[in-house]
Amino acid sequence: MGWIDTKSGGYAVTLDGTRVVCRNAAGRTLKQVPAKLRDDAEVVRLRQLAEWLERHESECRAQVDAWLVRSLPVPVPLLARVWQDAAWQGVLRDLVVAPVGADGSAEVERAGFLRDADPDPARGLGIVDLDGDSVRLGSEQGVEAVLIPHPVLLEDLEELREFAVELGVEQGTEQLFREVWRRPDEFPDAGASAGPKTSWDAYARGRFAELRHATARAATLGYRVRGGFAVCPLVEGGRPLEAAYWLGDEYPEAETETGALEWRDRAGRRLPLAEVGPVAWSEGERMAALVYAGRVVDEEGDAR
Repeated sequence: MGWIDTKSGGYAVTLDGTRVVCRNAAGRTLKQVPAKLRDDAEVVRLRQLAEWLERHESECRAQVDAWLVRSLPVPVPLLARVWQDAAWQGVLRDLVVAPVGADGSAEVERAGFLRDADPDPARGLGIVDLDGDSVRLGSEQGVEAVLIPHPVLLEDLEELREFAVELGVEQGTEQLFREVWRRPDEFPDAGASAGPKTSWDAYARGRFAELRHATARAATLGYRVRGGFAVCPLVEGGRPLEAAYWLGDEYPEAETETGALEWRDRAGRRLPLAEVGPVAWSEGERMAALVYAGRVVDEEGDAR
């Protein structure tokens, strides 16, 4: 963006990213905008634009994160359309994308780092594949949509991370270096009469001085809070699910302890842990771990 003259003192202003920058009549860039320009019309407009840009970037990142977490296929023409927007490009560039197979799954063997999106449907997306070659994913290659695979679905994840470092990849959306949790192979039954185990207690009994501290932490991390639970909407294999982590339902100022983590289907049925898929498990445990990390820790290091 070029410099815009203000109405006083020969000052001019511009945006540097999302920060308003000012220079004086001598052309020297100042460390901060002078107080007397705080209400200048051009400064106010730039600050409003900066706030909008920050919101827009956050919305773009949230949408891409939803595509990743919910394993939603993204049409190639849609990516080409939004690629021209710097905010969208910033959160999409260098993500690992994979063509959608006939069964709706990701063809991970054809995956690569997203580097370009061409408006021409025949050319489609430009990627650097996992062999380091530049290839296209478009209608000429029979690709109409791609998935942004969750890292728990990527084989040889550690090798991919090393390759990304070699390429100098800096992802605007957390994907490759997103921490993953893997479901145990076996779970003990809750009891002969209770049936299969449906709750995971690894993050239970986390103490918060006030319930509102736990709910605020969950909300700040981007999770919904409903009915005493922190909730993460998910899709696994085309099936809508949600992970729910108990925070408490007392008064906001009351002390609380976290409870179990569970997964539910659309009808609200609690799923046996053995039925929870890899993405739903990883994202549910990620939510619980992030909230649990904010619990009270006393001077002896006892977090409970």
